[in-house]
Amino acid sequence: MMEEPAGGFGIYVHWPFCLAKCPYCDFNSHVRHQPVDQADYVEAMCRELDHNARYVPSRPVQSIFFGGGTPSLMEPRTVERILDGIDRHWPIQEATEISMEANPTSVEATRFAGYRAAGVNRLSVGIQALNDAHLKILGRQHSVAEAIKAVETARTTFDRISFDLIYARPGQTLEGWERELNQAIDLAADHLSMYQLTIEEGTMFHRLYAAGKLEMLDADYAADMFDLTQRITAARGLPAYEVSNHAVPGAECQHNLVYWRYGDYIGVGPGAHGRLTLANGQRLGTATEKHPETWMQRVRETGSGIIETEDLSAEEQSDELLLMGLRLREGIDVPRYEVLANRAFDAQRLQGLMDAELVEWIGNSRLRATPKGVGVLNSVIAELVS
Repeated sequence: MMEEPAGGFGIYVHWPFCLAKCPYCDFNSHVRHQPVDQADYVEAMCRELDHNARYVPSRPVQSIFFGGGTPSLMEPRTVERILDGIDRHWPIQEATEISMEANPTSVEATRFAGYRAAGVNRLSVGIQALNDAHLKILGRQHSVAEAIKAVETARTTFDRISFDLIYARPGQTLEGWERELNQAIDLAADHLSMYQLTIEEGTMFHRLYAAGKLEMLDADYAADMFDLTQRITAARGLPAYEVSNHAVPGAECQHNLVYWRYGDYIGVGPGAHGRLTLANGQRLGTATEKHPETWMQRVRETGSGIIETEDLSAEEQSDELLLMGLRLREGIDVPRYEVLANRAFDAQRLQGLMDAELVEWIGNSRLRATPKGVGVLNSVIAELVS
């Protein structure tokens, strides 16, 4: 029997539909003005799961994550049937983390109990701001009052919850962010994700910015917000375990860790990606068709919406491991990197990064970016792979 690959094993399920497209979002999300036939999508996703089972049969599943899009537009019965489709191939254990992204509108919050009954045990609520004016700028469909009520409902329904916030928003101040962040920590259970607003190509914000109709915060001011976030969350017991994710120690998102530890994961649904280690040791990258109806047609015709299958070279794997792992506070397992890369880090370059206080050793075998290094992580990685 093949030794269990490092990093764990997870399954990502992408629900691509939203009520409206947020102006900052470049995720694979689509608005449909007619109801989606959820039964058809369940059947297609289960067929795609069957297809992926040929690659990685019978592995223990550490985490399942319903992302989007807006998964909380799914009926609880839809979630339950997809979990049944997973369980047929990768038995779900009591310890398996089953996360779901949800919006905090009052309509979607009414489904929380149904999701818990279906098997979801961790909810991630997309709040994004605790400021009504900024929620409107971000194109969100909820108010601060709805967000707070949704979090309170989630806390009484799920053992574990998280929510997302976006900072460095147009017009935001350090003082305002500090108040908002402390309010968020007061609301939070054990996990927060905080993302800096960036302008992504193809979004409404990108078009507004290019036309001079959207003014972003100065990069140095945004960096000050990042530093403030690190200080406050650490002081209040939710230190960063990854660049954008903060948790009470022991409450880290297991699905996040599968990604950042460069584990294996199946991706099903329109626009989902996967990384799979096959029985022969081959590492496979997969990507599915992004357009939902085209994805559906491909599944009907071939049993899968996968349109890209890539045999990843050892060099590509080692680069990806470095890119993912240095985002983590625990850093990377250097011997694992050296086996994949078939080389050690250049001693002179590594020493230069250490002298500049950008990276540091943890014990004898792990290397991580320092807080200073996290701020210039792309440059650190470029230096290490040179």
